[in-house]
Amino acid sequence: MPLIKLETTINAAIEICFDLSRSIDLHKISTAKTNETAVGGITKGLINYNEFVTWQAKHFGIRQKLTSKITVYNRPFHFCDEQINGAFKKIKHDHYFFERDNMVLMTDDFLFESPFGIVGHTFNKLVLTEYLKRFLMERNQIIKDYAETGKWKQLLL
Repeated sequence: MPLIKLETTINAAIEICFDLSRSIDLHKISTAKTNETAVGGITKGLINYNEFVTWQAKHFGIRQKLTSKITVYNRPFHFCDEQINGAFKKIKHDHYFFERDNMVLMTDDFLFESPFGIVGHTFNKLVLTEYLKRFLMERNQIIKDYAETGKWKQLLL
């Protein structure tokens, strides 16, 4: 199964970084290109332990839905969301937050498995892994921007 590991350093409080990462509203902002919309479960505000959200989006020209649930929650250090319904065989996204030198190190461990056996495996290598990595990097840059500039107050207060 492919694993994408990312690190983002943010000059903000750890609680702000953690809460922005679980903000449904920020996720909508960061995925404007794919028109992601929360259509079920928690559809605005902050998602918490044992809650779920269903996202509808268009990727690769195909409209799809994906439902994920928060399965681990230890504010402000770690949470995990896992796909419970959707196109993938598996998605597990661990979000970790560490305080280091008056900064926050936000790390993502994004594990996924595509369907369709060898065809899915080949698609992962040729296209999907890099696509998902860019998708997560763009999202993390928006989290960083909101956390460092004070825009976070629009979403968290």
